[in-house]
Amino acid sequence: MSEQEELTAMQHRLDELLQRVGQLERTVDELRGAGPAASAAAESKSPTPPELVTIPDTPYNSALWTDSDDEGLGARDRHAP
Repeated sequence: MSEQEELTAMQHRLDELLQRVGQLERTVDELRGAGPAASAAAESKSPTPPELVTIPDTPYNSALWTDSDDEGLGARDRHAP
C-alpha cells in the first residue's frame, strides 16, 4: 500500500470515528432526557448550576450505624497497637 493510500485510509477511519463519537454524544443526550434540540441549545448556553438539596438538622436514626466501624479508629471491640 502506498503512502498516499495509507493516508487516505487513515482519513476515512478518522472521519468514521468522528461520526461515531457524534452519534454517541447524541445517544447520551437522549438517554439523559435532553433530546437533540436541548443538546444543541446546551452548546450555546452556559451550564445550569446543580440543584441544591437541603439536609435536615434532625439526628440520624442510630440504627443506621449499628455494626459499623469508626473510620480511622478501627473496630469497636479491638484496640489500636
